Amino acid sequence: MNGAESLVHTLVNGGVDVCFMNPGTSEMHFVAALDSVPRMRGVLCLFEGVATGAADGYGRMAGRPAATLLHLGPGLGNGIANLHNAHKAHTPLVNIVGEHASWHIQHNAPLTADIDALAWTVSGWVRTASSAASVGADGAAAIAAARTGAGQVATLILPGDAAWEAGGVVAELPPLLRPAAIEPERVTAAAALLHNGRKTALVLGETVMDEASQRMASRIAAATGAQLIGARSGRRVTRGAGLPVVDRIPYPVDQAVAMLAGVEQMILVGAHPPVAFFAYPGKPSLLAPPDCQMHELAGLHSDCLAALAALADEVDAPDRLHAVHELSPPALPTGPISVEKVWAGLAALLPEGAIVSDESVTSGRSAHHWMSAAPRHDWMHITGGSIGQGLPAATGAAVACPDRRVFAMESDGSAMYTLQALWTQAREQLNVTTILFANRSYAILQGELRNLAPDRKGPKAGAMLSLDNPAIDWVQLAQGMGVPARRVATAEEYVAALREGIAEAGPRFMEVVV
Repeated sequence: MNGAESLVHTLVNGGVDVCFMNPGTSEMHFVAALDSVPRMRGVLCLFEGVATGAADGYGRMAGRPAATLLHLGPGLGNGIANLHNAHKAHTPLVNIVGEHASWHIQHNAPLTADIDALAWTVSGWVRTASSAASVGADGAAAIAAARTGAGQVATLILPGDAAWEAGGVVAELPPLLRPAAIEPERVTAAAALLHNGRKTALVLGETVMDEASQRMASRIAAATGAQLIGARSGRRVTRGAGLPVVDRIPYPVDQAVAMLAGVEQMILVGAHPPVAFFAYPGKPSLLAPPDCQMHELAGLHSDCLAALAALADEVDAPDRLHAVHELSPPALPTGPISVEKVWAGLAALLPEGAIVSDESVTSGRSAHHWMSAAPRHDWMHITGGSIGQGLPAATGAAVACPDRRVFAMESDGSAMYTLQALWTQAREQLNVTTILFANRSYAILQGELRNLAPDRKGPKAGAMLSLDNPAIDWVQLAQGMGVPARRVATAEEYVAALREGIAEAGPRFMEVVV
């Protein structure tokens, strides 16, 4: 057995049985090992950013890591944007990066790069395999590292000689570290804050938006009158009818500051103090009032659900929720299409248990209004803000959950970053319905230009944020990738396409010109 074979065996034995890959010469022995380890599913992606984004989507929905296989430093560089999103989401992910043979690196061949330095920018753990004999153990350590705490990207650098030489040893997964327990003093201190009569917000972090955590937090809000707040974006947010009302921090700074005005103390559960996405002249970076007291009930890598349960017991929380979204599907839209009608139609027809990969950007600002009353579903946000995630994350989610329909709610500007994901969806026949908002612009940046330089916008600046010269033909692009596609101009056409995209197996694509 060579090193690569021992690594693939170790991965599948440790529960990592899917690898999203865009390999090159240095990774050929890993690729060859796929035929000797049938349990490992290799998923080919035509761009490294698709592979890393798909592994992110998979990890979010499966709750365990997928692997990636990337080609040397440049391949890692191409995948870093979506590894950044996975890093910010604390997604468990085993990131395998091929490297030159150890004795070849000194000669500075064209693809030589500082892979270690690149990897640390998006990883919580990095190791370079030293020999074929160590690769299996290194792979087991990578799995354990990826599953530490809330989860993280673990990068294993695999030199060519460590992969091809004989002497590989399959390794067992070491014991996984349990989340850190919560000190009782944190619970009693939080309970005291909730009972001191001051305006209090209970803030759930990006990894604490599962149904159980939301329900426990809602019980605390019901007992104490605290305002229940969720992060602006979440790794995986369970949403829909029957779930608690959780206020989401808005993107615009002025709206966020207004929402948090008057909050005197915050209890943070796997969360950081709320911060603005960007800096703006004359506006604050921290969104809470300057004198707001911060108390951390549970850190990111702690057992946040257990901490909420302990706090619920401490405040004698009732077995009821403070406020609940009721099931109230809207009527099917008619007439000329619009952003609002897209969301209304999706809310009306959404299958129970669907998954939404949301990269709609400006077109998604009204989504919560419509989708909170829809049937129960899971929602994936762009936690790191690096666009080009929506299509790949939908791809990975569909691999993780083949029996659930995935909806990629996509903006045209962002989709151009990783449109190759459509090819992988067609090749694997994944149940992904892509709804693309074609406003033919970087609309969010047009708004930012108005905010930051309102008196300096001219034709050259405007042209840098426009996608209409020439207009992108998304139907042809999708069809060229092997995905059935159509353009819709009316709500009736949209509803018909949506029904088809729900009923038919495999991927579907629709362009909505808004």
